[in-house]
Amino acid sequence: MPESGFLLDILFLLVAAVLVVPIAQRFRLSPILGYLVAGALIGPYGFALLDDVKGIETLAKFGVVFLLFMIGLELSVERLRVMARLVFGLGTTQVVLCGVALGGLAVWWGETIPAAILIGAGLALSSTALVVQILVERGELANRVGRTAFGVLLFQDLAVGPLLLLAGTLGGDAASIPMVLGVTAVKAALALVAIFIVGRLLLRPIYRVIASTANPEILSAMTLLIVLGIGWATEQVGISMALGAFLAGMMLAETEYRHHVAADIQPLRAIFLGLFFMTVGMLIDLPFILENLAVVGVLVTTILLVKTFFITLLCRAFAYPWFRSLRVGLLLAQGGEFAFVLFAAGMQGGVLPEATAQLLLAAVSLTMALTPLLALLGAWLSKAMVAAPEPELEEISEETERLRGHVIIAGFGRQGQTVARLLTEQGIPYIAVDMDAQNVAVWRAQELPVFFGDVSRRDVLQAAGASRALAALIAVSGVQAAEQTLAQLRRHFPELPIVVRAHDYRHGRALEAAGATAAVSETMEASLQLAGTVLRASGASEEDINRLMEEARADNYASFANQIQPPGSSRQAAKETPAS
Repeated sequence: MPESGFLLDILFLLVAAVLVVPIAQRFRLSPILGYLVAGALIGPYGFALLDDVKGIETLAKFGVVFLLFMIGLELSVERLRVMARLVFGLGTTQVVLCGVALGGLAVWWGETIPAAILIGAGLALSSTALVVQILVERGELANRVGRTAFGVLLFQDLAVGPLLLLAGTLGGDAASIPMVLGVTAVKAALALVAIFIVGRLLLRPIYRVIASTANPEILSAMTLLIVLGIGWATEQVGISMALGAFLAGMMLAETEYRHHVAADIQPLRAIFLGLFFMTVGMLIDLPFILENLAVVGVLVTTILLVKTFFITLLCRAFAYPWFRSLRVGLLLAQGGEFAFVLFAAGMQGGVLPEATAQLLLAAVSLTMALTPLLALLGAWLSKAMVAAPEPELEEISEETERLRGHVIIAGFGRQGQTVARLLTEQGIPYIAVDMDAQNVAVWRAQELPVFFGDVSRRDVLQAAGASRALAALIAVSGVQAAEQTLAQLRRHFPELPIVVRAHDYRHGRALEAAGATAAVSETMEASLQLAGTVLRASGASEEDINRLMEEARADNYASFANQIQPPGSSRQAAKETPAS
């Protein structure tokens, strides 16, 4: 029975993921690497446990669709407008420059001009799914590196449609290619604008009507219909389904239903994205790679070096510091999932020889498998480059030379600025250190004591007068950055009170175990503020609300480690029991 075989395939995938991914996490490796290994083991070039690989691949592509939809939910139209320079400036030059360089190398290797154009175009693309997931895992999607990488990836997704058309026309009349590409680009642009305008006008009233039924199942079904429907519509005009899903997410981001929608899609995103990474692992043909080890090795090295080199230089040309430029270069150095589609289209059109395509597919698969390690290498090299002497050290030392009893603020984002404002009102001096050089320049122009530097470095902390400080606040973005800064402060300044911004309750407990004096959870504090507002609206007295808030914050939210009590238990039961 075909249904039984497909079900068995799904079971094999789940078993492989359950066994291999925890092992990868145990060794502090990215779960993505675990999924890739699991796919390689059970795929057609491993133990060949699956019957319907094509069916699994069809399902798996929804992982990228749901991932891009979730990212769209986090973006507003205004924020995307701000990113236009990255998307259409850096993104365009990256695809063109890397495509020309890699295509030129293909000509030198002996490929025909049409084949070289296709090879350059395919290898210029990176893996949106891999890079975005790595950034999400590291808590860096919203920082400068994450925004830059995502802007480039967004343009690459926009370019997929025209590139697929290019792959289909390279085998025909070369003179007709510019005209066909131009017509397709215009059609795609008009379709995107039409979908976006209609969606923004209709989505809110449609969701309002469905929400009035008070049926969450219909609301969830509507969300799936929008994601897949818009994805299908964009695919019909030569734009990737994933980009259509991103557009759908952006439209829903403007509505009041975005949080409900995100909660509905999150489990599907996690499952299908894991499936996608496993299908990439299945493409790793180990026997073929071993048979052509030298050639595949040269291809992998060439792809990684060329893309890292040019992307790093381009980021530097866009005024990014070297350490950040190199991180973006290494993050985007791999080949992408759309290269498989382009090379397959090239083979079908007779543009790309099958032997060449197999070598390229093997090389792209390996570059994708190496991406989690390249991300770690980029972070390490970036840190080592920043470790060189900085002009800011002397300025920080001069600023803090006479300071006593000040507060050190590590990270001058929204939370850091709020704390600085209140400290100033109380007459308590502070010094802030941040890694965003452009924003530091803005704050310095306002005569604020904010300096550029890496607060996880001992020399920066010493220059900031940590030995004379009253306290330190760690409000940096990124889980790893917060943990590294805390470790340095606690190791070298054991008596200093350290308050750390935590992402959630569990992260806060881990930070306290690592030596934080107090860890304030963003989610917990937001929840308490919401609870206070609800209690106030319900008629509770200010005295009762303040008491409940104090009890909730006692011992760093220790009461939240307990399960929620059902109505009628604990304090409520005590209130309702009459005195004897």
